[in-house]
Amino acid sequence: MFTAALREIFHTNLGVKKGERVLIFTDRPTKRDHVSEEDLIRWQRLKDLLYLLEDTARGFTSNVLTCIYPSRGGHGKEPPERVWRLAFGEKAVDELKNRGVLKRILNKKATEEDIRVAEKTIKRFSRKPVQVVVAVSNYSTSHTRFRDFLTRIFGARYASMPLFDISMLEGAMDVDWKELKRRTRRVATLLRKTVEVELTTPNGTVLRFSKKGRRVQEDNGDLRRPGSFGNLPAGEVFFAPLEDSSEGTLVLEWAPTRHLDSPVTVTIKDGKAEEVTGKEPFVEVLKEKFSEREENRFIAEFGIGTNDRARRPDNILESEKILGTVHVAFGDNSSFGGKVKTPFHQDFVFFHPTVKLKLKDGSEVFLLRDGRMLD
Repeated sequence: MFTAALREIFHTNLGVKKGERVLIFTDRPTKRDHVSEEDLIRWQRLKDLLYLLEDTARGFTSNVLTCIYPSRGGHGKEPPERVWRLAFGEKAVDELKNRGVLKRILNKKATEEDIRVAEKTIKRFSRKPVQVVVAVSNYSTSHTRFRDFLTRIFGARYASMPLFDISMLEGAMDVDWKELKRRTRRVATLLRKTVEVELTTPNGTVLRFSKKGRRVQEDNGDLRRPGSFGNLPAGEVFFAPLEDSSEGTLVLEWAPTRHLDSPVTVTIKDGKAEEVTGKEPFVEVLKEKFSEREENRFIAEFGIGTNDRARRPDNILESEKILGTVHVAFGDNSSFGGKVKTPFHQDFVFFHPTVKLKLKDGSEVFLLRDGRMLD
């Protein structure tokens, strides 16, 4: 039933060629992962999806590697050592360990010097790194050094599919990819002329921040160029706001996989979450994550959805792509132009937003008004 959509991933999205080295991996839930029964069932089906992807990939190339590993416990955490070995080769990872940098990278404690050493090491000792990655792990690996090294240094093409639900193959993945690319490009072009952003929503969200000097990224499903990476389903434009520039209030109505029983309010000052209030149990979940590391409090990302086939509000992978929505993330943004490094990255989607942009020439324009994208 899903054969055509699965083939699209390797043909249309990634453009896999005969003989290319493809790595497909997922994670499995552990006792420390506290998820609902419904979400657990979705997660456990990712193993079946991995096998379907493997069979499909072998129709394009015979060189397919797979891995299933215990959950790392959160978005933005590095995949385990054995995935690094599959991707970069045994010799490269042995050398990273000998130089004492691999452990610090995996724990998000690497210094700039560690990163420089790691880059030189894998450039020298990686003989045949993988050329294509399909990451169907429940927890996202987009904002990791693993992904960054593969795409930036070796030009690998990388499809990130965290929280994926097989039903998406008939929904947000069944999109006109050419039109999605055109729409995403139009939004990105305007944002590249922008220096400041103001976000408001009917439920009380008001957030202002600076975009000066930050690179705008397009996630349009076209991952055929060397070094490309993005989500599948695709459909967003995003960037990292200046770390100390965000001010205002975020009113959350959706957690990553469920509707909140009552709104949660996050007060933002000097770019960071200062206070979390509300009667919802999710308040304590957020407070715990923010207390783990100061870096987790930073506003990391602002994004705009561009996929007109995306519908589901209860799954962040799809909901952040819904045309007419925006999303704001906390935590790590070091892999897409920001300065925050932490093993945490969490997005929140806002519906019916109004987005006003201040452009470089001093003029102001509306990109979205009450969730409707303006020309």
